[in-house]
Amino acid sequence: MIKVEKICGELFGLEVTAKVLDGEEDLNYQVVDRSGRKYVLKLSAPGYDQELLELQNRVFHLLEKEAAGSNVNNHFPRIIPSRNGQDCEKLDIDDREYLARLLSFLPGKPAALVKPHSPRLLSDLGKLLASLDKTISGIDIPSSASRDFPWDLRQAREVIDRHLPYIDDNARRSIVEKLLWVCLPILDKHRDSLRLGLVHNDANDYNVMVSSGVPGELHISGLIDFGDMSWTWIVAEAAISAFYMTLDKADPVGGAAALVSGYNAEYPLSDEELAVVFPLICLRGCVSVCLSACRAKEQPDNEYLQISAAPAWRQLEKAVKIHPRLAEYRIRGACGKEPCPATSLLVPWLESQDGNFNSPVPVDLTSPAQKVLDLSVGSGIWNKHPDLMAEKKDSEGNKILFDSSESVSMELIKSGLTHLIGRYGEARLAFPEKRYRQNTDTVPEKKNIHLGIDIFLPPGTPVCAPLEGVVFSCSDNSRPLDYGPTVILRHQPSEGIEFFTLYGHLERVFLGSLSEGMKVGQGQQIGRVGAMEENGGWPPHLHFQVIADILDRKQSFPGVTSPGHKGTWLSISPDPNLMLGIPGELLETSGRPSDEILNYRSRHLGKSLSVSYNNPLKIVRGVGQYLYDQDGRQFLDCVNNVCHVGHSRPEVVKAGMEQAFTLNTNTRYLHDCLVEYTDALLRHFPAPLDTCFLVCSGSEANELALRLARTYTGAFDVIAVDGAYHGNTQTLIDISSYKHGGPGGKGAPSWAHIVPLPDGYRGKHKGSGAETGRAYADYVTARLEKLSAEGKKAACFICEALPGCGGQIVLPEDYLKNVYSSARRHGAVNIADEVQTGFGRVGSHFWGFEMQGVIPDIVTLGKPIGNGHPLAAVITTSEIADAFANGMEYFNTYGGNPVSCSIGKAVLAIIEQEHMQAHALDVGNYLMSHLGKLKEKHSLVGDVRGSGLFLGVELVLDHSTLEPAADHADQIINRMRELGILLSTDGPLHNVLKIKPPMVFSKENADHLADALDLVFNELESQA
Repeated sequence: MIKVEKICGELFGLEVTAKVLDGEEDLNYQVVDRSGRKYVLKLSAPGYDQELLELQNRVFHLLEKEAAGSNVNNHFPRIIPSRNGQDCEKLDIDDREYLARLLSFLPGKPAALVKPHSPRLLSDLGKLLASLDKTISGIDIPSSASRDFPWDLRQAREVIDRHLPYIDDNARRSIVEKLLWVCLPILDKHRDSLRLGLVHNDANDYNVMVSSGVPGELHISGLIDFGDMSWTWIVAEAAISAFYMTLDKADPVGGAAALVSGYNAEYPLSDEELAVVFPLICLRGCVSVCLSACRAKEQPDNEYLQISAAPAWRQLEKAVKIHPRLAEYRIRGACGKEPCPATSLLVPWLESQDGNFNSPVPVDLTSPAQKVLDLSVGSGIWNKHPDLMAEKKDSEGNKILFDSSESVSMELIKSGLTHLIGRYGEARLAFPEKRYRQNTDTVPEKKNIHLGIDIFLPPGTPVCAPLEGVVFSCSDNSRPLDYGPTVILRHQPSEGIEFFTLYGHLERVFLGSLSEGMKVGQGQQIGRVGAMEENGGWPPHLHFQVIADILDRKQSFPGVTSPGHKGTWLSISPDPNLMLGIPGELLETSGRPSDEILNYRSRHLGKSLSVSYNNPLKIVRGVGQYLYDQDGRQFLDCVNNVCHVGHSRPEVVKAGMEQAFTLNTNTRYLHDCLVEYTDALLRHFPAPLDTCFLVCSGSEANELALRLARTYTGAFDVIAVDGAYHGNTQTLIDISSYKHGGPGGKGAPSWAHIVPLPDGYRGKHKGSGAETGRAYADYVTARLEKLSAEGKKAACFICEALPGCGGQIVLPEDYLKNVYSSARRHGAVNIADEVQTGFGRVGSHFWGFEMQGVIPDIVTLGKPIGNGHPLAAVITTSEIADAFANGMEYFNTYGGNPVSCSIGKAVLAIIEQEHMQAHALDVGNYLMSHLGKLKEKHSLVGDVRGSGLFLGVELVLDHSTLEPAADHADQIINRMRELGILLSTDGPLHNVLKIKPPMVFSKENADHLADALDLVFNELESQA
């Protein structure tokens, strides 16, 4: 029996406790001395090659010396010498000889147990491995380092052949055989060009250690287990690690590219080495599953040997579907090289031809008198045809947010031209959701970046070859929203130059006149533009595309790609205008890069103007509950309660446009819109709230409300709730402790009296019942009585119906009922701030104050009232309004103008016609049930509260002390942004996730949000 404590005492002079660690060959123990310092005791198995052990020790000493010399943290184990000053000590245990070593213990967790592995983390790992390999490249190695070793990828073919029969499953064995068939020829082609060196050879996800400083920000803390060090191909280091570090990732090639790019930055890889990265990744996986199958039969009880078997098979099932050159191109692009090497030859050749190509259609494409049809994400075409922005579905049930067919036809007719041009490289939205979805580990993406140039023409227009070639394929891709009839030509115009041109959306009947291998002369007709019913359902046009590498595809070829794969595919399919000659200025796109916008903001806009998220978004379009960036990435908006009835709601846009075309003026003239809108709005209020002032913003509304209260009561002082935010004017900042009590604030002035926030979770009084409500209301009464004793009185008490910046608080029962009663007894009026919560958002009622069973004296409205249009209102009694009419005119230049009133009417009509209040209650309750389950599952969730679609999730580190988890909240919203969901934080301690989406938010969206939150909570818990 091995007595670890005795070994550590006798050999190293340490009094320790010990526990067993996993290991394949060595016996490993974590030991902790009396001071709490951790070590790893390794007992090498009998018969272990002592030369290799000594090599490891020399490597550890060299790495320690390098770390000390560079003044950086050592990411590798250190040798702890024995009491005799030895790196290794021989032990006799049960008549067997072991070699004992004591190593320093590296902090962190195995990467396999911690998520997520961001591109930055993977890149940093690549840099660490490269630094390691460079450092040990000059070390003298024993001959045994180049031994017969199954994990040496130079021996992969033999190892796999020998162990493949152990795989009983025929389907799985077939996967390995297919990968060998694809990968080995690539490896054989470049084998002689691959550099050799000493490498770690096993930087798998259990040997890579990661740590978290700030929650959610993982970094590489170290690399352990040097037992597989080998003299082998240097590039194998990155490939081996990439295989394991991308297990169960949706886009393993993207993860591998990030890791290899980091390696290449520190230890540059040749073109030949980059070409074999993906084959080596696949071969490492094949070796792994073959050896696992063998060991499962030889050692069925050793679970450690099977730890990566299941995810390895899942990885290989993905790998077998990936074209190795496509993977190579993505990896090359990540390393700063031209992704597709053939393009480096093709583009100069095309440029050298100086327009010696025929136009593929009978129009002068070189003329400046042409028009580009802008179909980009932010295109105004959707503004001209807002009816096309309604959600539609294709025949397969795919969602289509934008159907371009009708709009293109309309634009062609209106322009009076024979054709329109569609841009290359343009991000579009006119693609169905399911068919064009791209797997990704971050923001959900669609394949929507256009890889060709479109020429919109009447059906039947002839299509000709721009230069001679042969027919590579002709096929009818007849699925809805596919190419329809398509021809691909192969061209070999000079030695070393081969490329392809693709012609999509043709007429079906012409395909019969072509056959594969047929020679085609320059200018020879190869088809005609197809009609909409036969070309995949698109408006009639030719899709013309240049292809540098056909990637062994025959029947079709991608005409679009996703934003994340954009660089790779724009290299595979370079700009077709090199052949078409369309004036370049016509094809230029508008819009500035995000970096340029950020730079301008920092120089010319107030620095107090904040930007959301660590990685800011450039949003160019909104539709319903979704926002889109410039590349067409879709984000579920869970926080924008301004666009109440949905972003870019066509009915609202149309109402504003039509009225703006007719009249827009001020309220000194009579107009119907003012009366109609005011009447429609007031119908939603109980008596005696019968008088309306229309203004432009919530801040204006609250400012006017204070003036009304002060004029009516003759008093000046204001009582407000702690944590509140009522607007951005100086007066409102003075009563908003969220601002004046925070950074840059100067506290409340003497006339502003701040009472405790009635927070039944974090506040002094717990609960949500009437007793809690009375306890918090007593603070207001006490302040009113104190003012009275001083010979003063308050003009008003102002409170949000549900405090938002206070943390999405639902007021305890009877709080407002008691406060309002007390305030009125003391001569003050009551103001309900509904800027955040009105218009049915709370679900159970149209206004938040109705949840408390009260009627305020003044109600302020903003944000959702105009769905993003600058409109707001103050609703009060005729008595208060009459008192305000004291001879000083109140005039607001823009308040109540016809355009604003028309928009307000449209918003109200949608809320009523679509029963949005009931929808908010139904979906809100559904989402609350999801959030409640997350609270039961994840200790980080302290409280879930809210009503309808006004919800908050408070995060705490301790359920007893309620220590706020502000850092976690910040990391969560940034991680959710990476996953395509927009959230924000609120609350005085910035630890509350606020959920206030547009009212069209659905149960499907609620499922998506809850699932993503569950994922992120799991990730954070894995880091703890």
